[in-house]
Amino acid sequence: PIVVRHHWVHRRRQEGKCRQCGKGFQQKFAFHSKEIVAISCSWCKQAYHSKVSCFMLQHIEEPCSLGAHAAVVIPPTWILRVRRPQNPLKSSKKKKRTSFKRKSSKKGAEEGRWKPFVIKPMPAPLMKPLLVFVNPKSGGNQGAKIIQSFMWYLNPRQVFDLSQGGPKEALELYRKVHNLRILACGGDGTVGWILSILDQLRINPPPPVAILPLGTGNDLARTLNWGGGYTDEPLSKILSHVEDGNIVQLDRWNLHVEPNPDTNPEEKDEAAADKLPLDVFNNYFSLGFDARVTLEFHESREANPEKFNSRFRNKMFYAGTAFSDFLTGSSKDLAKHVRLVCDGTDLTSKIQDLKPQCLVFLNIPRYCAGTMPWGNPGEHHDFEPQRHDDGCIEVIGFTMTSLAALQVGGHGERLCQCRQVVLTTSKAIPMQVDGEPCKLAASCIHISLRNQANMVQKTKRRNSMPLLNDQQPVPERLRIRVSRISMRDYEALNYDKEKLKEASVPLGIIVVPGDSDLELCRTQIEKLQEEGDGAKPKTPSFQKLSPKWCFLDSTTADRFYRIDRAQEHLNYVTEISQDELYVLDPELVVTQTVSTSPAMPDLVDSSATPPGHHFAFPSSSSSPPSSPSPRLIFDPDASLFADDLLIEAAKNGNFSKFQELHRAGRDLMVRDSSGQTVLHHAVKSGSKDIVKYIIENAPSEILDATEEENGETSLHQAAALRQRTICHYIVEAGASLMKTDLQGDTPKHRAEKANDPDLAAYLENRQHYQMIQREDQETAV
Repeated sequence: PIVVRHHWVHRRRQEGKCRQCGKGFQQKFAFHSKEIVAISCSWCKQAYHSKVSCFMLQHIEEPCSLGAHAAVVIPPTWILRVRRPQNPLKSSKKKKRTSFKRKSSKKGAEEGRWKPFVIKPMPAPLMKPLLVFVNPKSGGNQGAKIIQSFMWYLNPRQVFDLSQGGPKEALELYRKVHNLRILACGGDGTVGWILSILDQLRINPPPPVAILPLGTGNDLARTLNWGGGYTDEPLSKILSHVEDGNIVQLDRWNLHVEPNPDTNPEEKDEAAADKLPLDVFNNYFSLGFDARVTLEFHESREANPEKFNSRFRNKMFYAGTAFSDFLTGSSKDLAKHVRLVCDGTDLTSKIQDLKPQCLVFLNIPRYCAGTMPWGNPGEHHDFEPQRHDDGCIEVIGFTMTSLAALQVGGHGERLCQCRQVVLTTSKAIPMQVDGEPCKLAASCIHISLRNQANMVQKTKRRNSMPLLNDQQPVPERLRIRVSRISMRDYEALNYDKEKLKEASVPLGIIVVPGDSDLELCRTQIEKLQEEGDGAKPKTPSFQKLSPKWCFLDSTTADRFYRIDRAQEHLNYVTEISQDELYVLDPELVVTQTVSTSPAMPDLVDSSATPPGHHFAFPSSSSSPPSSPSPRLIFDPDASLFADDLLIEAAKNGNFSKFQELHRAGRDLMVRDSSGQTVLHHAVKSGSKDIVKYIIENAPSEILDATEEENGETSLHQAAALRQRTICHYIVEAGASLMKTDLQGDTPKHRAEKANDPDLAAYLENRQHYQMIQREDQETAV
């Protein structure tokens, strides 16, 4: 077999430790420094100090293992370069140029189909090669941020941007690869797009598809245990889940539409469509109230795309539109214009009695961002529990009452489980197919089973037992201490486990069975909260958790990361914690208070903080230790005034005053009322000395801190102001070049908009050298 060699690259910045001596890589911040600190392999991520005692000559020719994700990486030996075909009729003699006019060359059909490389797979039964498709527009443009990360972990030739021509060409290129798997990064619509292309290409057997959920609803991703949305789980762990996941089947359904011949042509709605946006669905097909809301959202997004650049904003628009439609009662007469026949049984009279405002034909258990409209029939012998692979479709009717109850665990009116449906409408009605809406003219719609697709389901597994020795059995009971972390501490100290643990506040102790998953732990923690509701002192331990709290994994990666609530049943408590269980409480803020223990942080509700008052956290900055002084009572107003002076000095570019205030103990991580840091203000004032001083003395988290109004980092503002030297300072200090503002712009885009092509070219060049964006710094070393 052909051996893969290491691809050694010089690095000016390197995470982790040297494989030879075990020491970290010294990365002293120095401007314009081009010193090489490490030599690392682009494939397996092994890294050595750039000196003879660590990196020896024999390493150059050693075979490469391709690293922790070798089973899913496409080896470089499989990729063969193809030379561009030469025109055989081209004369060998050079003709004398007679005109300076450039002739337009038209590519022939053959040249248009030319590809720069082909795939020649080698037999490898243990491999599960992966194709990654990323939709950069899904979920508030979140997809654009992770393409670079996947290219770092994998072979860049196996990562594809769906906005650059779709998935068809890549699937054709890799169709002969054995054991191929696909990772679709996007919403449920992205998954449906890939499955439809697989149908067209008739690849046999069809490769199974895993999902990294970036969309708004993500119901299919929830069904297959991939969660309701991507937060900050390390991509290396997601690759492991894709490799280890089980292959399951997913029913797919045909939608055949014909015009209703019984309707009067004069009554036809001119705005109505003659066909549905898709002729196949994987999740659900619906008509009535929910489709009307989706249609209004879709039309508004098409008209103003810049207003729909975050998942939260999208959900808020859905809620507002649904409320206005509820008030107008626009779908009340749905039952009068629908005829329904399921497996030959006419259910029209049942619909007219129910008078639903929404009809849903459901293939998967989840609907409308995680609700379960079929519910659990239990002892109801007329219906079976719902499955996504049983060849049956569930028909459900919703009144306004049952739609409201759906959000608190209720279900709709179960009408039928069947294999074929004939739906006839007598007027134009809003409909949606897997989230793609339209207003369909009066039609006759036939629903029938199309085929079954292979999907990858995330499994519940135990890789390790951090609390236990392998020889010991799982204990019957576990006594676990629970501590919570505020969102601001989490964002500031995310990559420093020890500091984050120190910043946590004890919540209490729970006792659970040894093999408990996080769902059971959640119920115990909520019981702990109920017991603490009595007349107890207002100390951090007894402050109630907010409804949006979630678990943090503190052991399986180089940093803490959030666990999606929809995936709690997949994680054992012994996997994600060692001696303590940590939870993240996003709605609480830590401030300093006057007490007998001055260093003890207190927890207060963020809504109780007066407008414009932003108190600093116990700082982790490298401020010089102050000399011993008499103990003073903490005065928030005095502290706030001093912090204002620090911000004022940065605004005015007064370097000596700024330096003096910092040496007196002022916190460099302070923010003003709009969330801007002192670095933002120093950039605006153009003071290179203050910028340099902040970078050298403040925690590195300040580099990627964003202000609240536009979501801009200091690098965004420096690029927009065309401050080249300051941009260089911030970039070389390690700021993220992939971070986007609320408009989806990176610093490079801001430089382009400011008409500074040289600065934009510099930022783009540095972006290529940046190993991985700050949002996901864990490597496979």
